[in-house]
Amino acid sequence: MRTGGGFRDFLSRWLRRAAILVAVILLTIVGLRLWESSRPPYLKPWHRFVPPSELHAAEMAESFTLEDYLRREDQVFREVHEQVEERLAPEDRTLSNRYFAGSLSSPSRFPRDWNRTYELAPPEIRGGALLIHGLTDAPYSMRRLAEILRDRGIYSLSLRMPGHGTVPGALTKVQWEDWRAAARVGARHVRRRIGEGRPLYLVGYSNGGALVVQYALDVAEGAALPAPARIVLLSPMIGVTPAAGLARFVGRLAVIPIFEKARWLDVLPEYNPYKYNSFPANAGYQTSRLTDEIRRQIERLGKAGRLGAMPPVLAFQSLVDATVLTDAVSTRLFDALPDNGSELVLFDVNRSARARPFLQPASEELLKRLSSPKRRRYAITVIANEGPDTLDVAERRIAAGSETPASRPLHLSWPTAVYSLSHVAVPFPSDDTLYGGEPDSAQGIGIHLGVLAPRGERSVLTVSPGDFLRITWNPFFPYVEERVRGWIGS
Repeated sequence: MRTGGGFRDFLSRWLRRAAILVAVILLTIVGLRLWESSRPPYLKPWHRFVPPSELHAAEMAESFTLEDYLRREDQVFREVHEQVEERLAPEDRTLSNRYFAGSLSSPSRFPRDWNRTYELAPPEIRGGALLIHGLTDAPYSMRRLAEILRDRGIYSLSLRMPGHGTVPGALTKVQWEDWRAAARVGARHVRRRIGEGRPLYLVGYSNGGALVVQYALDVAEGAALPAPARIVLLSPMIGVTPAAGLARFVGRLAVIPIFEKARWLDVLPEYNPYKYNSFPANAGYQTSRLTDEIRRQIERLGKAGRLGAMPPVLAFQSLVDATVLTDAVSTRLFDALPDNGSELVLFDVNRSARARPFLQPASEELLKRLSSPKRRRYAITVIANEGPDTLDVAERRIAAGSETPASRPLHLSWPTAVYSLSHVAVPFPSDDTLYGGEPDSAQGIGIHLGVLAPRGERSVLTVSPGDFLRITWNPFFPYVEERVRGWIGS
C-alpha cells in the first residue's frame, strides 16, 4: 500500500509541477504580447478595417456563380478605396505605402491589379485549371503558372481567396471554411467553362496547396463536386507548427482596447503591392484548423480504404522552409497516396564546398530521412549540387517502387551567394518583375523587391533586413516549368 501511495504522491507532485511550468510559459507569452502591444509600430487603418462585403461560406451555396463572386469582389475593393485609401492621414501618404495612390507600390499604378481574380483562356481549350494562392498573398503569385497552362491549351481561373488582396485587417475575421467555399465556387465555374470530358486541374501554392488537397479529399469522401484529374502543389501547407494553434489564444488578449495590437503577430509597413506584410493571429489559427482537418480526413479515408480515389499529385517543396513543415508533405500526404503516379520534388540547399561549412546539420539529416533509398508508392526527386566542387545542379530521381536513383544534369546552377530556396521562392521565375533576381521591367510593374539587399547598422529599419534577404525567386524555375508542362501534357 505504501508503494502505491508513494507512486500516487510522486505523480501528483509531478503533475502539479508540470501545470505550474505550463502556467509560467503561458503567462510569459501573455506578458510579452502585452508588452509588445504597447510599443510601436502602431496599428493603421488598414489593420483595423474589415470590408463588410467580404464573402463568407454561408453565402456561397451551390447556385452561387463566379459572376456573383466577382460582383462582391468589386464591392469589397470599393469599400477599401473609400474607407482606407481616400482617408489616409498625411503621415501615411508615403512612397512606400501601397494604400497611397501616389506611392511606388500602389497597385493602381500598374496596368492590371493582380490582387483581383482573373482568367486566362487559350484560343482552343483542352482543359481547365483552378489556381489558388497562398496566405496573405494574392492571385499575382499564380501569374506565371497560369501563363504556362494557357500556352498548353488550359483555361485557368486564378481566384482571390476571401480576406486577401485588400487590407490585412480582412484576415482578422476570415475562417478557413470561407476559403473552402470559394474554392468550390471556382471549381464549379471551371467545369462549366470547359464542359464535360475535359480534364480539371488544381494548382495550389502554400495555403492554396492545402486548400486544393482538402478539396480533393472532399471529392474522395463523396462530396458532389467536379473531380480533379491532377494536382500541382508548390510549397504546400500540409503541416504547420503547434504555435499556429496557439495564435487564437494570444489574439484573445485584444478584447482589452489598449492591447488591440495583441491580435497581430506581425505589424509591418505595407510596401508590397500583392502581399500583406502584417500578419494577424487569426490567420495563423485558420491554417492550424485547415491542416488539422486535412490530417483527420486522410486518417478517416485511409481507414475506410478510400484514398485510392485521390488524383495524382506533383509537388515542389524547398527542403528548408520557415513557413511549413517539410516532412509533413512527405509523411502526412505522400505516404498516404495510392500508387497513382504522384511525385514529390525537393529542392536541396546549396552544398557546394564554399557554402557547406556554414550550413546547419539539420537540413542534411532531414534530406536523408525524406529521400533515403526505399520503395515508395510515389516518385521522389531531389534537385541538388552535382558535386561539392560545383554550383551546377542535377536531378536525382527514385521512381515509385524502386530504390535506385537515376541522375541527369539540368544545366542549371546556384547563383553566387544563394545558399537555399525558401517557402516563398518556389513559384517565381528569376525574371519576375516584382520578386525576381533579374526582373523584367517590361512586365509592367515598376517595383523590384527581389533585388533589395539593404546594408547598414542593426536596429535601424522597421523591417528586418532578413525579410529582404530571404530569396523570393526560384533559380530552378525552368525545371518547374518543364515538369508542369509534362504533367499537364500527360
